[in-house]
Amino acid sequence: MKHIRLFFHPKKGLYFALYQILGFFPDDLAYYEEALRHKSYFNNERRNRRTMHDNERLEFLGDAVLNAIVGDILFKKFPSKNEGFLTNTRSKIVKRETMDRIGNELGLSSLMASTERIRHPKCHIYGNALEAFIGAIYLDKGYRKARCFIEEKIIRPHFDIDTEAKKEVNFKSKLLEWAQRRHVQLAYEVSEHWAPFEHALQFKSVALLNGIQAGEGEGFSKKESQQYASKMALHKVRSDRAFAKKIISTELSGE
Repeated sequence: MKHIRLFFHPKKGLYFALYQILGFFPDDLAYYEEALRHKSYFNNERRNRRTMHDNERLEFLGDAVLNAIVGDILFKKFPSKNEGFLTNTRSKIVKRETMDRIGNELGLSSLMASTERIRHPKCHIYGNALEAFIGAIYLDKGYRKARCFIEEKIIRPHFDIDTEAKKEVNFKSKLLEWAQRRHVQLAYEVSEHWAPFEHALQFKSVALLNGIQAGEGEGFSKKESQQYASKMALHKVRSDRAFAKKIISTELSGE
């Protein structure tokens, strides 16, 4: 009877769109509406933040739920692996770029309430919305339903966990290993600026090997920007022998 009544609900379009993504009908639609509401939605002064909220709080909750569930899956799948292995493998699965892609493929892009101009790939708008979505499921249906969604809509269609575990993803750690083996000093210069079109603080990192710029990267956190800078630097020292030799033979002034 409840599902029949949805045909006459004023928001039946949203209910059925969510069903296509979730595989079930929401009990409390408000959670999912909030999960789909980017903060830029309130750029219109007529929209009242006192009666509506953006999805940042749900994103915080969903991120915690996602990490807990993926951590639980990995803990049980790899009973003999240590904490470092489990942490690295989890980071490969829940990384922002992947969550963005999955959120977009699930169809969140057509449901987001936001201004058009912030729809920039580096904003992670769909990945953030996906995490907020998980938070909404957790509040609406509980842990078990959230876990089923993560396993059936995120893990199984998009990941081979054994393959992911073997991938190299922590570029900062790998670059540090490269530097230490060759007695090279690794340092980062980090700057930040406000990105008006993304409505967010953006970071830029430069990776320095013995004082020589080897790579740079930008991101919406210092950690993300350092990962991109490290990835570029690691590729450069591995592919350019002359450059790597120059770094190794360089002595830092004052040392």
